[in-house]
Amino acid sequence: MKVETLSVSKYCCGTDYSGRSFGHVYNARENVSLAYPIANPDACKNSDLFLLTLVFSSTTNINQRDAVRRTWANQTLVQGFPVRILFFLGSTQTSAAQKDLMAESDRHRDMVQGHAVTDSSLRGPTERTVLALRWVITFCPVARFVLLTKDSVFVNLPAIGGYLLGLHRHPEDLYLGRVIQRDSPDRDPNSPGYLPPALYPDKYLPEYCDGTTYVLSQDVIRKVYVASTAVRAPVPADVFVGLCAQKAGVAPTHSARFAGEQHIHYNVCCYRYLFSSARMSTNELDRVWADQGQKGGRCSLLKTYSGLVTCKALTYLDKLPFFNSQGQAESHG
Repeated sequence: MKVETLSVSKYCCGTDYSGRSFGHVYNARENVSLAYPIANPDACKNSDLFLLTLVFSSTTNINQRDAVRRTWANQTLVQGFPVRILFFLGSTQTSAAQKDLMAESDRHRDMVQGHAVTDSSLRGPTERTVLALRWVITFCPVARFVLLTKDSVFVNLPAIGGYLLGLHRHPEDLYLGRVIQRDSPDRDPNSPGYLPPALYPDKYLPEYCDGTTYVLSQDVIRKVYVASTAVRAPVPADVFVGLCAQKAGVAPTHSARFAGEQHIHYNVCCYRYLFSSARMSTNELDRVWADQGQKGGRCSLLKTYSGLVTCKALTYLDKLPFFNSQGQAESHG
């Protein structure tokens, strides 16, 4: 694992980890009408696009998408550099639901929908992630960095963008997030995620970034996508990306500013420093965004430090049964 550093990748010049050309992945345009019912092919027309954010969302989560649209996704520049936020969705169950989705897409023009057109051993979120990577390679190769997240997450785009701009290195070989270490494979034969020793003999899974929010540079998008054709492990999507990254020779970079799956107790200076906070309701997104706007300006180092101590202490207390029940009682009072 790397810790908030970048190294220039030795894998470059349009080849993957085995030296093969990436050219074949661009043939995806030929099957676009089948693989992507909502393709949004012109979403990345800006050749100077700095950061593309793909927000994974359930087709029925329109209220959550609207909350994201009017809060943290309501920005097009970070320190003068163009950013673009798109929602990535899977298949609908009925023609009526698809019609509603198409109408939403026509209104906002910020959606991509993908579904598999071939028999695949990948399922659910893993398959959706691979489709998202394929879409980026096909339609958004200009984006220097791609952030993948969920519609229940508050994402601090200015902080993430500032961090990426401050790396002062070539934008290559970056797989950035909250790194999970020494995670054991699922060895329960009755579990849908069962990973038999014959398929994966190691005691621990490779280090990987928690899938709630993470960033890939454009070259890593390609490497992970190419490696995905050779990885067929029944694991969660974020573990799958980690396996593909390992196969491609890419090590994850850790930043504790990503909250992972944690919901961080709100504090204005804490949230200005952190990159993300998970499990946010629509009301919380609205409240946090309004408060961030009303309390404009920067936080001093002292206020940032005290804010981090406060929000992390309260986050810890929120997990304790007594404080949790007290909080729930107050919220329902």
